[in-house]
Amino acid sequence: MNIILLGPPGAGKGTQAQRLFDRHGLRQLSTGDMLRAAVKAETPVGLQAKAVMAAGELVSDAIVSALIGDELDALGPGQGAIFDGYPRTAPQADALDAILAERGLRLDHVIELDVDEDALVERITGRFTCAACGKGYHDRFEQPVVAGTCDKCGGHDFKRRPDDNELTVRTRMAEYRAKTAPILPIYEARGIVSHIDGMAPIDTVTAAIEAIIAAG
Repeated sequence: MNIILLGPPGAGKGTQAQRLFDRHGLRQLSTGDMLRAAVKAETPVGLQAKAVMAAGELVSDAIVSALIGDELDALGPGQGAIFDGYPRTAPQADALDAILAERGLRLDHVIELDVDEDALVERITGRFTCAACGKGYHDRFEQPVVAGTCDKCGGHDFKRRPDDNELTVRTRMAEYRAKTAPILPIYEARGIVSHIDGMAPIDTVTAAIEAIIAAG
């Protein structure tokens, strides 16, 4: 089973991808993570990408496609994949079809976690963590039981990610919409796109994804 999991930053893709791995063994293939790993490991594709990036150029679709192919070849027998961050253009969608077909595989589902932009801004900008143990909190949804004291480790120092601000979140939303606009119609025409309320509780989102998978 191979799935494209769509959703803007903060929609919960990472959490759901981990649950799909736990339940079905699906491996999350994030192009950014794969690229960094290939460069670090100095694989043939990684060396190509490293040279391109050193020249200040964007990594080509051909290199990304080769990277995807390598990762698919490294999967275990019968193991499926979750594509995160790829494809982002119509040519990349065509390339993914070809990559899968070469290996006797197909794309089964495209699942988009829909979000309300204003609610997502509130979700992300309210996040903060304990500086000592990393436990997460939220200004509105999950404050420490004792103000200023971490429930888990008793620490008193908290931190926020510098990019958890409204301007960054709205910019990312605009970028996400721009990147998904070219590919959604392609998959909608095949009847394999499903939309889920990404603002629902985590377990509810998981259950909705499982229902889509169970329905085939």
